[in-house]
Amino acid sequence: MIVDCATRVFNSPEQLGREIAAALRRTVALRGGRLESTAAAHERASAPVAASLVHGFRSRLLDAGIPNEFVAEVVRSNPGRLAGIAGIDPMVLDARAQLDRAMELGLVGVSISPSAQGFHPAHSDAMRLYARIEELGLPLFVSRPGPLVPSGSIEFDRPTGLDEVARSFPKMRIVIGELGWPWIDECLAMLMKHSNVHAEISGVSGRPWQLYNALLSAQSLGVMDRLFFGSGFPYEQPAKAIENLYSVNTFAHGTQLPSIPRVALRAIAERDPFSILGIDSPAARSVRPDRAAAEGDLSRDAR
Repeated sequence: MIVDCATRVFNSPEQLGREIAAALRRTVALRGGRLESTAAAHERASAPVAASLVHGFRSRLLDAGIPNEFVAEVVRSNPGRLAGIAGIDPMVLDARAQLDRAMELGLVGVSISPSAQGFHPAHSDAMRLYARIEELGLPLFVSRPGPLVPSGSIEFDRPTGLDEVARSFPKMRIVIGELGWPWIDECLAMLMKHSNVHAEISGVSGRPWQLYNALLSAQSLGVMDRLFFGSGFPYEQPAKAIENLYSVNTFAHGTQLPSIPRVALRAIAERDPFSILGIDSPAARSVRPDRAAAEGDLSRDAR
């Protein structure tokens, strides 16, 4: 079973903010392609995987947002294969209310983007939010919603910026996006240091040479078992990301370069983030009675 840990769905790039939208359009124009990011496009692209995590996004800094209600609606369209991750900006006054609302919507984790939201990961407001996330037993995903833009603070994306967070909240499972690029070695060091820190390979999965070197380093450091598969849809197609992962040893063919055991590559592709991160799989939730309805029944019974 392959689970795609890193996907986003949006109807317009403007939902990511005008700055990211402009950067996306430039990138797409240079590639000569077309960006398809809708729920229908996601469903078509996700045929090769068993399940996908769909991330929301909110940024006061960039005046951007993929609403958590929208994410929940997308998940409801295919509850047996999708799970929603709430996009929350820790720097807004209603961050805690957003988290409570996300739980009501049935979302199963929280996604933040320090560079696009303009805060150091250990900012006091963020730390208060993490305390509640840990209390709820939710995983925290640290990722980017799109290309780097001038208004963002790239230094806030450094994986070592999460060191204090991981120490302070050892029960909160943290997933670093894109293997921490451009600080891949820092990300791997965090995986070695903290048992509650993991990473997913989106972004880097679209750059095979970088992926090959990153996985060699992860193998030598003994942290291959902490990596999850992620495509980064809509910026990369899941099928292509899977192909890149399984063909990464092409660089070693006919050379003295080391290769990565296929069993290790398969383990990344088929690792189950639901059980490891302590969240319900889409299949489990799709057969579970609606929590609100169940609570309503209990309330009526009590009366």
